[in-house]
Amino acid sequence: MPETASTMLDLGTALPSFSLPDFNGRIVSDVDVKGTKGLLVAFICKHCPFVKHIRHEFVRFANEYEAKGLEVVAIASNDVKEFPEDGPVGMKEEAAEAGYTFPYLFDETQQVARAYDAVCTPDFFGFNSQLELQYRGRLDASRRELAPPEAPRELFDAMKMIATLGYGPVVQHPSMGCSIKWREVMAA
Repeated sequence: MPETASTMLDLGTALPSFSLPDFNGRIVSDVDVKGTKGLLVAFICKHCPFVKHIRHEFVRFANEYEAKGLEVVAIASNDVKEFPEDGPVGMKEEAAEAGYTFPYLFDETQQVARAYDAVCTPDFFGFNSQLELQYRGRLDASRRELAPPEAPRELFDAMKMIATLGYGPVVQHPSMGCSIKWREVMAA
C-alpha cells in the first residue's frame, strides 16, 4: 500500500464537531468526549499496517494521558464495501485485541474525515481545552516498522505541552500511513 502523508490542517482551527456511532451503535459526540485538558482525535482502521505497528504505543499514550484530563477518541472512516473489516464488527475486534479503552467511532458517510481533512491512517489531531487545533501529525517516526526506542515521542510530548500550556510545538511532522479508502460518490 502506498504511503500517504497527512494534510496538516491549519493550527488554531476549531474542532469540527461530530456525532457518530461506536461499534455497538451508541452515539458519541464531541461534547461527550471533551477533556479538561484537551482532546485527541485519531483516524485509524483495522487493516492498515501503519496502524497495526503503532497500536501498542497509541494505547499507552491514551492510558497515560486520559489520567491527566485529556480525552481520546478514534474514528474509522474507510469505505466498508472495499474493506469490510474496517466496519463495526472489525472495529469491535480491533478494540478488544488492542485494548482500546477510548470511544472508537464509525464515520460511515466519511463527512467527519472530510471535515478534518484527514487523508490517512493513522492521522492525529490534538486540540487544547478551548478545542483549538494545536497538533496535527504523527505519533512518532514509526512507519511500516516501529521507530527506534530512542526516537522522540512526538505525540506524547506535543499533547503534554498542549495540556500544560494550551499550545503545541512549532515543529510538527505529518503523519504517514494508508490512504483513507473513500466511498465512490454517485452522481445525482
